[in-house]
This record gives sequence, C-alpha cells and structure tokens, in this order.
Amino acid sequence: MERFELHILGCGSALPTMRHFATSQVINVREKLFMIDCGEGTQVQLRRSRLKFSRLNHIFISHLHGDHCFGLIGLISTFGMTERTADLHIYSHPDLVNLLQAQIDYFCKGMSYQVVFHPFDPKAQAVIYDDRSVSVETIPLRHRMPTCGFLFREKPTQNHIRRDMIDFYHIPIWMINRIKEGEDFTTEEGETIPNNRLTIPSDPPRAYAYCSDTAYCPRIIEQIRGVDMLYHEATFADSDKARAKQTQHSTARQAAQIAHDAEVKRLVIGHFSARYDDENLLLQEAQEVFPQTVLAQENLQLSL
Repeated sequence: MERFELHILGCGSALPTMRHFATSQVINVREKLFMIDCGEGTQVQLRRSRLKFSRLNHIFISHLHGDHCFGLIGLISTFGMTERTADLHIYSHPDLVNLLQAQIDYFCKGMSYQVVFHPFDPKAQAVIYDDRSVSVETIPLRHRMPTCGFLFREKPTQNHIRRDMIDFYHIPIWMINRIKEGEDFTTEEGETIPNNRLTIPSDPPRAYAYCSDTAYCPRIIEQIRGVDMLYHEATFADSDKARAKQTQHSTARQAAQIAHDAEVKRLVIGHFSARYDDENLLLQEAQEVFPQTVLAQENLQLSL
C-alpha cells in the first residue's frame, strides 16, 4: 500500500500557548506533500517532522484568521533562501492574494520561484485540485468568516498482476499494463484467461477530511461519510458549549457526533482552546460518543 499519511504540525487555537503551535498539517499522498493551513511556527515544525521542503508544492488555506495563515510569508521567504525553483501553489479565499502579494513584493524580491494563487469560494463545494494520485475538494463550514475544510480522495490504483500467472501463461510485457487495467488475456492457443485469475484487487482508495474551524455543522455529514480519517476541531469542552456557539466553534462531543453520524473510521480532534491545561478531558468527552478518537499533538504522524 502506498503512503497516505497525516503529519500534525500544530493543533492549537488562536491564543498562543507553550504546549501547542498554531494550526498546520501536512498530508503525504504517494510521496507528494500537501499542506493544510500555515500558522506561525509552521516552518520550524516542518523541520522537526523531517519533511522535505522541496516536496511541498501545494498549500490549502481554510480561512483567513491569522492563526491559520500567519506563517505563510515566513515559509515563502525560507523557500526563497533555499534556491527553490518549483512553483508554490496556494489555494485560498480570493482576499489572500492581495494581502500576501504585497508582503511578497516587499520582503521576497528576486525569488527564484513563483507563488501561484488559486482563489476559490469557501462557501461552495468544489474540486479545487486534481492529479493522477488525489483530488481535493472543499467542504463548506460554519464559522465567523468564510471557511471551508478539505476532502482528500485518493485515486484508485491498478490491480496487481500475479507473477506466477505471468510465467505460467507466458504473458508478454506489452500486455501487463492492459491486464492491470482489467483486460482478460488470450493465449496463443485461443484460451481466454479471465482477469480475476491473473490479478489481485488493488487496495481500496482512501479518503481524509479536514474540518476546522467550524460550529457544529451536520450538513457536512454526507460529504465526508465513510472517510478513513476525519480531523475535526474540538476547541471546547461540553461545559463551554455556550462559548463554542458564540465563537462558532465545536465542542469535543459535537466533533464526535459528526464522526459517529458520518460513520468515519477514525477521528482526530484538535484546535484546542488555551483554557485547558489537559486535553484528556476533551478526549474523554469525544470517546463517550465515538471511541475511535485520538488527540492531535505536534509531530504526531498517522497512516491511513
């Protein structure tokens, strides 16, 4: 099975603490790195996670609150100092273009690479990235400003051809890819060998959903149903439900309810409020609803 990994770089909320960095994470899909959000300190966390700067070409910004994007200009500047040549693609609300371009023009003159902006409407569900390995679509959320999550869907891979069948039926090299794609094979004697005898089914494609920041938002359930892993913000404990509603964030119990109703396989909760010295309270509340819940933490790596 090829790599599909989540790397947590930061899982705190807006107010800085000594325990958590601001929100950022990296998805590794078949050795391609995709960043989601880029709070302060992200480039330091990239170093700590031993992720190669050169393999990161796409950054997705959920919304324009500072704790999700203040790290961008520092990261862009550092990439320039490493003599990067590959374009860096940033997907975001259209307002980021003007906000960030002025900083790039002032602080990053003469860079050896281009920053390419891809504006999108956070209020609309749409595919904003697509290649042979993965597609990325927006998940409209409920927050104090236009905000979306992101759904990463792995593309199906070819079936695996059985080596013993290649030898037994003397299958020529030029037929191997066609058989992997589903064709039967006809021997020189005219016998048709069905594809299911020649191949082993590929692993089912995986999916990862990122949902932060948001109030409790049941309308996302159908879009994320059955994903292998869901990251959902859990800023507050149940005792602070009124504060969660006021700020349009979620409680840990609400995040777990979304995971339960969407029948996801695993839930990771994060975006913790600075008011809690011990997030195990949030974990306990979430696990009462959805036992397959884990706490996000800096430099945590999870495989799908």
